[in-house]
Amino acid sequence: MTKIRGFELVSSFTNIELLPKRETAQAAGYDLKVAKEMVILPGEIQLVPTGVKAYMQSNEVLYLYDRSSNPRKKGLVLINSVGVIDGDYYNNPANEGHIFAQMKNISDRPVELIEGERLVQAVFAPFLLADGDVATGVRTGGFGSTGS
Repeated sequence: MTKIRGFELVSSFTNIELLPKRETAQAAGYDLKVAKEMVILPGEIQLVPTGVKAYMQSNEVLYLYDRSSNPRKKGLVLINSVGVIDGDYYNNPANEGHIFAQMKNISDRPVELIEGERLVQAVFAPFLLADGDVATGVRTGGFGSTGS
């Protein structure tokens, strides 16, 4: 079977319940879950592991969006607004392409995250290139590796 797009567990996780799924037939997003219990203190930003990586076609991207209930119910926000997972992040040598959600606690109390709870939504989408694009670089790292 040819792989087109989807999710796999990273090698350090074995709980197949972490594999994202859509909850309804009309849902655009796949729910990514918390892979490891943790506490985020008030005002703190934490990288929350999901335990998964994503593969896709060369003209596709995976966007991470906050769940609409996170700020109101949990006091959490996806601090970078939208996460961008490039296709070459998959299986990179630095972290195997492990997807993390960059969450901030905006409440005045610690927020406990439980393994398996839904955290962010992941949406696959095509992208376009500008005329004259000649990008030839190769990814050499994991999370945040392409910028300063």
